[in-house]
Amino acid sequence: MSKKIRCLVVDDEPLAIKLLEKHIQQFSQLELVASCWNAVQAFEILKTKEIDLIFLDIQMPGLNGIEFVKSLQHPPAIIFTTAYREYAVESYELDVVDYLLKPITFNRFFKSINKFFDKNNNKEITSSSSPLTAEAAESFIYVNTNRRFVKIQFEKVWYVESLKDYVRIHTEEQKIMTKDKISEFEKKLPDYFIRIHRSFIINIKKITAFTQHDIEINGEEIPIGISYKKEVIAFLKK
Repeated sequence: MSKKIRCLVVDDEPLAIKLLEKHIQQFSQLELVASCWNAVQAFEILKTKEIDLIFLDIQMPGLNGIEFVKSLQHPPAIIFTTAYREYAVESYELDVVDYLLKPITFNRFFKSINKFFDKNNNKEITSSSSPLTAEAAESFIYVNTNRRFVKIQFEKVWYVESLKDYVRIHTEEQKIMTKDKISEFEKKLPDYFIRIHRSFIINIKKITAFTQHDIEINGEEIPIGISYKKEVIAFLKK
């Protein structure tokens, strides 16, 4: 049996820790050694436990993630996890494995773990036979709104609307705002979502009618952008 990769999660947000723990559990090659809330706790764990890979939040009280890595003489492999894009350049100067933007989807997490294996062993990681399958893990996403991570079921999403640096997610129960570019948010969605306008992504399962100019969802008419029209209409007529 191959050696397991011993992991440590460091984050000051309980929901972020819970989501990472769930992702880690999907892989037979990964072993979660501990989860902790700040750099001081992480340092104490590193003194007593052998750790191969740290999932490290950047924005934490006291010593932030980047400062923590710089303080370590021989740091383990690092995957930064953060809701802030502005640290990307500085983090890659530290030769980290990856830089994950919250909320972290299972698909993006999977790619990050493969990067770790490519970098260290030139091996490809595989999912374990955990009861929570990859398909199940990708049936929802956590989005950060008012410093709370809210669970969104993809099946319940009507459409996503761009508002400059934010997106508004229209669901069956509510409307949720989160800071994200629509082009980045689009990458986190399953393949039954389609971009129909520079400001709109729709769930094709929720379409009730469409014309050459707009799509109807839940009684609302959503415009089809001129540059998207040919591709969207061809897709819908399949």
